[in-house]
Amino acid sequence: MKHEVVNIQNKKVGDIDLPDALFLQSVRIDILSRVVEWQLAKRRAGTHKTKEIADVQGTTKKMYRQKGTGGARHGSKRAPQFRGGSVIFGPVVRSHAYSLPKKIRQLGLKTALSSKLKSGDIIVVDSFEINKPKTKDLKSILSKFGTENILLIDVDTARMTNTALAASNIIGFDVLPQIGANVYDILRKEKLILTVDAIKALEARLK
Repeated sequence: MKHEVVNIQNKKVGDIDLPDALFLQSVRIDILSRVVEWQLAKRRAGTHKTKEIADVQGTTKKMYRQKGTGGARHGSKRAPQFRGGSVIFGPVVRSHAYSLPKKIRQLGLKTALSSKLKSGDIIVVDSFEINKPKTKDLKSILSKFGTENILLIDVDTARMTNTALAASNIIGFDVLPQIGANVYDILRKEKLILTVDAIKALEARLK
């Protein structure tokens, strides 16, 4: 489908045919939910830890004789029922990541792009490189797009050094290469800006 291409000043400079396979998918909330949950699970640190009985410092000597005391039978002060004792079945250091089929991940990305286009929140630019790494200049440019809550995806951030440096001081504006395009970052931003080269690279990557 046809979509207008603008320059860095948000002035129309032409049109582009957006690939239907990327931008005309039906919006499947279940697919988006699965991919976002998968992404967030991978980000979890998994460093939670409680002391098991082998981790608690203390003697292993039996507290008192087994029978004849009139009290319950205990073998160690490190047991979980005592103050300062261990925790049974507590959390341990582990990874929360799990696998998700590649087809589901790709469909999730296509669905996210399609949902942004459907809501009118996709902007296609011919290029988004600025001359100097000045935050003031970049904020002036973003004001022409109506918001700073934007994700910018280019084919390669190596050629966007000035833009990336200037963006580091702007809360809400993120820059990603097309290889790093993901569902979570696309959905959490108000606007999505794609360069023409990024669209071509995404089409080749997701075909």
